[in-house]
Amino acid sequence: MFPPPEVVETEVFAELPPEFRRLRHSAWADANQGGRELDSFLEGPSFDADGNLYVVDIPHGRIFRITPDGRFTLICEYDGEPNGLKLHRDGRIFIADYKNGLMQLDPATGDVVQVLARRSTERFKGLNDLFFAPNGDLYFTDQGQTGLHDASGRVYRLRDSGRLDLVLDGIPSPNGIVMDAAEGALLVAVTRANSIWRIPLLPDGTTTKVGVFIQLSGGIGPDGLAMDEQGNLAVAHAGLGVVWQFDRLGQPMRRLQSCAGLMTTNLAYGGHDRKTLYITESATGRILKARMSVAGKPMFAGAGSGAS
Repeated sequence: MFPPPEVVETEVFAELPPEFRRLRHSAWADANQGGRELDSFLEGPSFDADGNLYVVDIPHGRIFRITPDGRFTLICEYDGEPNGLKLHRDGRIFIADYKNGLMQLDPATGDVVQVLARRSTERFKGLNDLFFAPNGDLYFTDQGQTGLHDASGRVYRLRDSGRLDLVLDGIPSPNGIVMDAAEGALLVAVTRANSIWRIPLLPDGTTTKVGVFIQLSGGIGPDGLAMDEQGNLAVAHAGLGVVWQFDRLGQPMRRLQSCAGLMTTNLAYGGHDRKTLYITESATGRILKARMSVAGKPMFAGAGSGAS
C-alpha cells in the first residue's frame, strides 16, 4: 500500500472578467458538454518568457494572455476550437485546434494560420494537446470523439524538419502529453481509460512495449500533464476537481484540491522560480494556483519563467 498523498490546497489566481463571458451554444459544446450553453471553457495554459500565461477558450475560438498580476487581454478570436497551446523556443505559439488541426499564432499581431490540417489527405479527428521535445520535435494528440467504444485516437510527431510521423494509434482518447524526465518515453493521458500510458521511444523514433504507467479512477479521467525537474508528474483529473502528483516511479505524492469547480483540465508551472503550478478550472473560468517544492521542467533549456 502507498502512504496517503499529501493534500495541498489551491487558491484562485485569476478569473475571466464579465466582459469576456459570452453565454451561448456552440457545436463543440453540443458534442462535448451535453449541449449546454457555455460562457467560456478555458484550457491549454502555457507561459511565455516574460511570465505571461496564455490560455485558450475552446468553444469561442479565443486566445487570452494573462499578466503576472492576473489581468486578461484578448489576443485573438477566430473560427476555430483551440484546445491545447504551447510556445516554441523562438516565441511562436502553436495551437492544437479541435476543428482545424495544427495552427500557429503570432502573439504580436493576433494572426492565426494553419500549419497542418491532415495527414495523407485524411483529416485529423480533433487535435487536443501538444508538447515540444528538447530537440524541437512537436508531439500532439488526436483525440476527437474516441474512447473505449472507438479506440482509434493517435499520437503524432511533427519533426523539426517538417516530416510528420504517426507514433501510435489505437488509443481510446489520447489527451495531455509530456516527455518523461529521461526523454526516452512519452507519457499520455488516456482520458476514457482513466489512465496514463507510457510510450517508449526507440532511437529510430518508433515505439514498442506501450503500457499503463498509472491507473486512476473516478471523475472523467486524466486531462493535462506537467513534469517537474525531478521527474514528478502532475495530472489534472477532470471531473474530480483534483490535480494528482506522482513521483518518477508512478507513486502518488500529492493531491491538489480545487478551491473552485470539478473541471480541473490542464496545468503549467510558472512564476519567477517555476515553483507555482497554475491550473485551468474550465467550468468556472478560473485559473487556480498552488506552490510546489520543485520547479517545473522547461520544454527548452533556458526557456525563462515558463515550464511544460
